[in-house]
Amino acid sequence: MRAEDSELWNDPAEAQKLMQERQRLETSISTINELGASLEDNIGLIELGEEEGDDDVVAEAEEAVRKLKGEIADRQIETLLSGEADRNDCYLEIHAGAGGTESQDWASMLLRMYSRWAERRGFKVEVLEVHQGEEAGIKSATLQIKGDSAYGWMKTESGVHRLVRISPFDSNARRHTSFASIWVYPVIDDTIEIEVSEADVRIDTYRASGAGGQHVNTTDSAVRITHIETGIVVQCQNERSQHKNRATAWSMLRARLYEEELKKREDEASATEASKTDIGWGHQIRSYVLQPYQLVKDLRTGVESTSPGDVLDGDLDAFMKAALALKIEGKPQGAVEDIE
Repeated sequence: MRAEDSELWNDPAEAQKLMQERQRLETSISTINELGASLEDNIGLIELGEEEGDDDVVAEAEEAVRKLKGEIADRQIETLLSGEADRNDCYLEIHAGAGGTESQDWASMLLRMYSRWAERRGFKVEVLEVHQGEEAGIKSATLQIKGDSAYGWMKTESGVHRLVRISPFDSNARRHTSFASIWVYPVIDDTIEIEVSEADVRIDTYRASGAGGQHVNTTDSAVRITHIETGIVVQCQNERSQHKNRATAWSMLRARLYEEELKKREDEASATEASKTDIGWGHQIRSYVLQPYQLVKDLRTGVESTSPGDVLDGDLDAFMKAALALKIEGKPQGAVEDIE
């Protein structure tokens, strides 16, 4: 075994990567064994309860089996996270569509929604840049989400998200439709070589925006890098040091270019093209309707929720699982066979 090789730690980075993979596999095997043992135990209890006519024991064991079915479904979905970068952290970009304050407020709602989802999973969220709206909300934001398989879970969220509600900014209480786009791409490590020359990009510096007060940045520390050939733009302003923001922006650019190539290899050019379309009608992947009824519906998988408040508070797993199964297997998730 490589983990037992005495020379492994001559390369600490490679050793750490190997040990993390070993730990992940050991955890997966342990979880599968525990699920299998629990299933056998509860099937045995059902048989015993039926023999002795103890309905309470049967009911309790059947409920346990139903819960196990859900856990097994989750493990099954996790086996689908086998893409080249699925285990990586990810960047998440949010951009408000046309519509001014309405769309900018919607973009800020999505920022909160994804932050809450990440927190629920125990992931860490770092805000790399935020461009505030003039009156409310945000024009754009970039987050880095850190956690096991963050990109694998989040990658199906790329697309346009549509909100229908009674506007809190309309004195006549009219219903408004707003759009915002989400773009997700993986964080890549130094072992993946992406060649980018400074001659291929335009680098701009600007003053980082903020909410005001004594801590407003008064130097041009924010960095924007534009890749001339592809038109890809990345920016970072979360550090006071221009040097640190520049390094982060370069990492983001390499990640975006890698993701473009990754999608080509996965024969998913349609997803790449979707990011270049207008943020508006005809391009949305999910609708969030708060008025005149309450419904969140994924337009790719048909998965629905009649509790938009829960969804906007980060309850997104059902949508992600279904989209992930559809993306990889070509069919909606609902996946695990019934346990007889």
